[in-house]
Amino acid sequence: MGIGVLGKYRAYLPVSDSTPMITLGEGDTPLVKSNRLGAELGCGELYFKLEGCNPTGSFKDRGMVVAIAKALEEHSVAVMCASTGNTSASAAAYGAYTGLPALVLIPKGEVALGKLAQAMAYGARIIMVDGNFDVALKLVRDFTTKHHITLVNSVNPHRLQGQKTAAFEVSDVLGDAPDLIFIPVGNAGNITAYWQGFKEYRAAEMTTRLPRMMGFQADGAAPIVRGHPINNPQTIASAIRIGNPASWQSALQARDESGGIIDAVTDDEILEAYRLLASREGVFGEPASAASVAGLIKTVNQGLDLSDKRVVCIITGTGLKDPDLAVSSVQAHTVEVEPTMEAVEAVALSAAG
Repeated sequence: MGIGVLGKYRAYLPVSDSTPMITLGEGDTPLVKSNRLGAELGCGELYFKLEGCNPTGSFKDRGMVVAIAKALEEHSVAVMCASTGNTSASAAAYGAYTGLPALVLIPKGEVALGKLAQAMAYGARIIMVDGNFDVALKLVRDFTTKHHITLVNSVNPHRLQGQKTAAFEVSDVLGDAPDLIFIPVGNAGNITAYWQGFKEYRAAEMTTRLPRMMGFQADGAAPIVRGHPINNPQTIASAIRIGNPASWQSALQARDESGGIIDAVTDDEILEAYRLLASREGVFGEPASAASVAGLIKTVNQGLDLSDKRVVCIITGTGLKDPDLAVSSVQAHTVEVEPTMEAVEAVALSAAG
């Protein structure tokens, strides 16, 4: 049985003897070496960190297990979050596991059905708000200041403490920190957490270097790139459809301290990377996670030389979070034939080359 994030990295986390050491098996996700795209893009080495292999299918579980454990330690009566999907699924799952009621505010019409189905299955109380994510988050922040209910969005510092453990894992597997990390940026908690983790591991002399943090927002939801909040963010990548990131300033700090960038990629670039990742590498990530690969492709096309670099793209969630998009955006490979060997051979042998 896995010991989870709390057990494995206890020395680096804000836990005490009174913190419940809970786990649903989060963490220890695969770091898969690219078989094709890395060579095509001229990378020395390219890896994909598959955070969709966490219990609820996204990186959110790393932070949620710490936030929920601390909520239990503080005798909170419930947990609450605003969510475009992944946070609600994670909060609901860990709430169900520990017996803490989970209250979820979602923006009307902005949550992928696969994610909403998870929160419903885990038994969360779902409150739909006629507004975007930023409106929902403000309501949650105001509500949790009035009641003994724990806010478990990434503004909760315990969330980022858990999420930083992914940086530890990458370094543990590679034997050192990579040269560059390509990562999607929505609410900006994850780029903040990774940078925190890499800095802590370097300070503890567990690594010899720090990576450049290469963050990417969707072009229609790129407030950090534009330099101002976006009132009506638009992108097919719902997990990063955020107009006023909670961790804006710390994301800028991660960018500047690491010598990295925060740039934007278009929905077309995201969808192309989404398809390439699945069809060329066997990695099915949700659209938002493809922003990291889209960003890698964009920077290489702009002339970034990675020939002697070790690069990691963070695949933040599984593609099963948004199956409708896969069906609608990927060219169908289904062919209907007569039930004869000749008909099957005609199609199958041509496909096999």
